[in-house]
Amino acid sequence: MKCLCFVTNKFLPASKKPLTHHHHIPLIRLSFDLQLQLLLSSSSYYKTQFSDFPTTMQLYLFSRKTMSFEICIVPFWGQGHLFPCVELCNRLTSRNINITLIIPSTIDTSLPSSLLQHHLIRIAHFPSPPPPPSQDDLAPELERILANNPTRPVCAIVDIMMTSCSAPVFTKFQIPMVAFFTSAACSAAMELATWKAQPLNLEPGETRFLPGLPENMAITHLDLKQRRQHPHPPPVVGGSLHYGGGTRFPPPPGKGPPHHGGGFGFPPPPGKGPPKLGGPPPWLDDVGEISALIINTCDDLERPFIEYITNHIQKPIWGVGPLLPEQYWNSIGSPLIDRDIRSNRRSSVTEEEVTQWLDSKPRGSVLCVSFGTEVGPTSEENEELGEALELCEEPFIRVIQAGSSIGGGEEGYFGNRGMIISGWAPQLLILSHPSTGGFLSHCGWNSTVEGVGRGVPFLAWPIRGDQYHNAKLVVSHLKVGYMVSDDMSEKITKQHIVMGIKKLMSDKEMKTSAEILSAKFQHRFLRSSVEALDDFIHHIKQ
Repeated sequence: MKCLCFVTNKFLPASKKPLTHHHHIPLIRLSFDLQLQLLLSSSSYYKTQFSDFPTTMQLYLFSRKTMSFEICIVPFWGQGHLFPCVELCNRLTSRNINITLIIPSTIDTSLPSSLLQHHLIRIAHFPSPPPPPSQDDLAPELERILANNPTRPVCAIVDIMMTSCSAPVFTKFQIPMVAFFTSAACSAAMELATWKAQPLNLEPGETRFLPGLPENMAITHLDLKQRRQHPHPPPVVGGSLHYGGGTRFPPPPGKGPPHHGGGFGFPPPPGKGPPKLGGPPPWLDDVGEISALIINTCDDLERPFIEYITNHIQKPIWGVGPLLPEQYWNSIGSPLIDRDIRSNRRSSVTEEEVTQWLDSKPRGSVLCVSFGTEVGPTSEENEELGEALELCEEPFIRVIQAGSSIGGGEEGYFGNRGMIISGWAPQLLILSHPSTGGFLSHCGWNSTVEGVGRGVPFLAWPIRGDQYHNAKLVVSHLKVGYMVSDDMSEKITKQHIVMGIKKLMSDKEMKTSAEILSAKFQHRFLRSSVEALDDFIHHIKQ
């Protein structure tokens, strides 16, 4: 019987003889692929003497793997990115598609147990004690995961923030890459159209139309004025992905989201935040590496903007959202219980207390005031907001971030007219309750679609990045809200806020417009998005 034959002799130096029967190995003939795998895993000599050998052999072995209808998904780690990613996984697995979800181990406990335990989802970790690894650290980890994956994915869906660091690896393994925009099509289209129009010389009172986009999205001088930056809340470690308890790590080095910070405490990594005034969108170079693009939106809300991007990048694009929890779509017409969807939260009140308080208020009378978990007004503006709420007569729920100054009344119940919630707030419950009649919001995309879908009109107070485009979409295009101020570069005063609240809460026509728009959301997950997702799956199968 013959000894084991490993690889061709050109890989074997004279001093390194193949294993033979005296090593007590069963005398069998191994397949060529298995020989290579054994060699790669057991011999550090070859890895040091022939630097390109492991990579070459890994790629050979990977090419020999069985192609399965499995999709590899690489999200960004921010809260605003993970929420839609989780729902995208749910939508794909409902179509019997296998998923490999690649995430840092530090956020594993933040994912819903239903996702972690799903039989069609495999979680692939890369080690990352806080803070998460840099983009340079990710590439070798991604290679390791792909090399060890039992099958070959048919494609990779990669958050647009992660495309630059992921593209070389997926290209090497010959896996087509699909970019995933978790924000609105409007923000991407407006960035692109504004860059092409170069409206830098606009004078006060002048308007510049953007060819290819709706006229009501024309750029004004005030749109170009930049809001001053201010510090964000300090990092908080140890919480969950869900509202209010979000773990905030320092930002990973590398690149950032196409339009905004990532939530979870990750601001835009260097070079990939909102575009510089007059500059191209940072994501524009990234789409050159992809074969297609999916966006967390739908034709019903953003068809002109989806078409605009499609015409420019000349690649297939699908609007497959809004990617909200299934319970959101199944609870139309009744309040939604957040704890059934987003657990592990820390809050100063219970959902039962919130529900009881809302039940005591007239229909459509309550203003919800929430800026999410990562951005908010300045300390001075928070004081102005507190005083404005005291001056107004409307009942309200105000959500504050830990450590923020709220102004006005003390934390807890604001008499019987207001409720102050510190930390996590059941926003889906509040927006779906019939007593809620207005939403003072920063217009993050998740909050925007949650409010639009429940027919709640907006008082828009954007803070940074894509929130300005979302606010313009809500106010100018969808016509279901007002801006808190015409000039967002200046300090927002209590006069601005009082005037905005009174105008919003007294406008019955605006409320009717919001309810008409929300009717598109009344029949579960949008038909246009179901068809788009089915078409996307058909596309990648081919």
